[in-house]
Amino acid sequence: MTRYRVEHRTTYTYDDDVTDSLGIGHLVPRALPWQQVTGYDVAVTPTPGDLTRDEDYYGNTVTYFQVTAPHTELVVVGGGEVDVVLPTIDETAAARPWEDVRPLVHPGAPGAWRASDFALASAAVPLHGGARDYAAGSLTPGRPVGEAVTDLMHRIHADFDYDATATTVTSTVPEILAKRAGVCQDFAHFTLSALRGHGLAARYVSGYLATEPPPGKERVVGADASHAWVAVWLGGEEWLALDPTNDQWQNDRYVTLAWGRDYGDVPPLKGVIFTEAKTSLLDVSVDVAPIVAG
Repeated sequence: MTRYRVEHRTTYTYDDDVTDSLGIGHLVPRALPWQQVTGYDVAVTPTPGDLTRDEDYYGNTVTYFQVTAPHTELVVVGGGEVDVVLPTIDETAAARPWEDVRPLVHPGAPGAWRASDFALASAAVPLHGGARDYAAGSLTPGRPVGEAVTDLMHRIHADFDYDATATTVTSTVPEILAKRAGVCQDFAHFTLSALRGHGLAARYVSGYLATEPPPGKERVVGADASHAWVAVWLGGEEWLALDPTNDQWQNDRYVTLAWGRDYGDVPPLKGVIFTEAKTSLLDVSVDVAPIVAG
C-alpha cells in the first residue's frame, strides 16, 4: 500500500473584475476497492457563496461552486490523502475471447447493461474507421481480451509520439491518427475509438500518475500533472485499466479521480464567468507525494 498526499491547484487571473463565477470540478478521487480516500476537500478562494458536492451519473464526486464577490483571481485547490494498492486482475475474465465481452452483442451477459454506454460513440470519441482498422491488428479472431487490448496498448505506445505541441484539447481522433502524436488525453481517446469500433466497452479514466525523480535528484514539488488512461470491460464487474502513454497496466502509482465516456465528461474544472475582462491566465500545479509505502 502507498499513501499519497495530493494537491491539484488551479489559478485563474483576469485583467478586470469577474462578478460571477460558476464552476464544476472533478477534483475528489473515487473510493474504490484498491483506493481509499481520506481527508479530501476542495477549497475555493475567494470564498464562494455556494459550495456543494454530489455524484454524477457515473458515480464520480463532483464539486459545484459559485463566487459572486468581485475578483481578479480565482484559486481552486483539491487536496487530501489517498491510499492505493495494486489492483487485482481476474485472469479468467482476461482470458475470455474478446468477441464474448461485447455488451451490445451480448446484452444479456452479467454487467452488460452497465458497460453498454462505454461501447457507444461519444462527443470526443467517434467510431472512426481508421482507428477501427488499426485495432484489427490486435483484435484477431478468438484472441483473449486481456492479451488483445494489451497488444493494442503496446502498438500505440510504439507507433505514436508523445508531443505536447502536436495537438490541442479539441483535437479529434482523425487528427490524432494522422499525426500519430499527442498527449495522454489523445492516446486515451484514440484507444477508446479503436476498441469501441469493434464493440468493446472502454471508459476514459482521469487521475494522476505519481512520478519518480531521476536517481540522485529530489522531487520537484508541483511538477506532476493530470493524467488519462483507459479501462476495458472484461465482463461482469471486471475492468482492465491500461495506460497507452506509458505502456503499462494501471498499478499502485495511479490515483483514479473519475471516469466517463471521454474527457468532456470529467474535466478537472469547467464553468462560466461574467466579466468585461479581455485577457486571462491559467496556471495549474499538481503534486502527488508518496508519504507511506508498504
